[in-house]
Amino acid sequence: MSNTEVDPQEVVCRDGGLPGPRSERAEGAPVEIIEAREVPLGGPRAMTVRRTLPQRQRSMIGAWCFADHYGPDDVSATGGMDVAPHPHTGLQTVSWLFEGAIDHIDSGGNTGRVLPGQLNLMTAGHGICHSEVSTAETTMLHGVQLWLALPDAVRDALPRRFQHYEPAPVAFDGGSALVFLGDLLGAVSPVDVHSPLVAAEIRLDAAATFELAVDPGYEHGVLVDAGDVTLEGVPVPRAAIGYTGIGSDRLRIRNEGTTPARIVLIGGAPFGEDIVMWWNFVGRDSDEIARYRREWQDEGERFGRVDGYVGHDPHGLTRLPAPALPGVRLRPRQNRPPHVQG
Repeated sequence: MSNTEVDPQEVVCRDGGLPGPRSERAEGAPVEIIEAREVPLGGPRAMTVRRTLPQRQRSMIGAWCFADHYGPDDVSATGGMDVAPHPHTGLQTVSWLFEGAIDHIDSGGNTGRVLPGQLNLMTAGHGICHSEVSTAETTMLHGVQLWLALPDAVRDALPRRFQHYEPAPVAFDGGSALVFLGDLLGAVSPVDVHSPLVAAEIRLDAAATFELAVDPGYEHGVLVDAGDVTLEGVPVPRAAIGYTGIGSDRLRIRNEGTTPARIVLIGGAPFGEDIVMWWNFVGRDSDEIARYRREWQDEGERFGRVDGYVGHDPHGLTRLPAPALPGVRLRPRQNRPPHVQG
């Protein structure tokens, strides 16, 4: 998915107090709440997404540097998703749907249909471009789009790649999980990533409590899609992320409601590298970002081209132009320490 904001803002993280609440439980991890902000995805009937990462409050959770949550979206009213070919560098895109279907085409010669419960991961590496279009049969669109920053050691060396994986459900007392990246609940995803991390869709029955064993070297985020969810006793609003830092080997998640709840758990070891993220590019300094933008605008070989893109609007853009750069040098995102800020 593209960041289609016409004036994407640099977010500079500084030390200081944050609005996120802490848990007051005597035992268990404190919790920081990362609220979502609404962003139109583009087009005359723009589909709105709810963005939790990046924020001034917190830029990353492990290698996770971008999180959009969208839907349930009535495609007849919004036009659905239609993102013309656009570039990426230095990252992997993670597409995970709850409802609907999206057709993907990229400049690595890969095509794929994103379906509910099936992971689609695209590796940009040195550079890639792709398009994403909800299918004609889709009536409701609902899911998340996540990005993973690639470590400096591999970000320019990896080839363009597209991987698909359909995890089997893992049942537990009070619910089930689909582990689509990393290792959790005895399930291991075979998909290639380049930082220690985990991601899973977790469903909780009404009034169910789940004590989830986790890696204490990871920081974690619980993104609530549906339900009346608490994390370590702290309510997490829908579309927000409840964040816990490193040091906990168990998370207590409860559905306080009378209907099933659904969350997306993300986590990973603290990334340990500063990044510059602007529009659809992840780099390490302002000069890199300016070069990526120039090469995209010049239709350079770094990104290649998408063949076969057909958008919903026959008169629409065939390629997304890059926004203008700000008139100042971009500074790296120095992420918060991997502990709850309160």
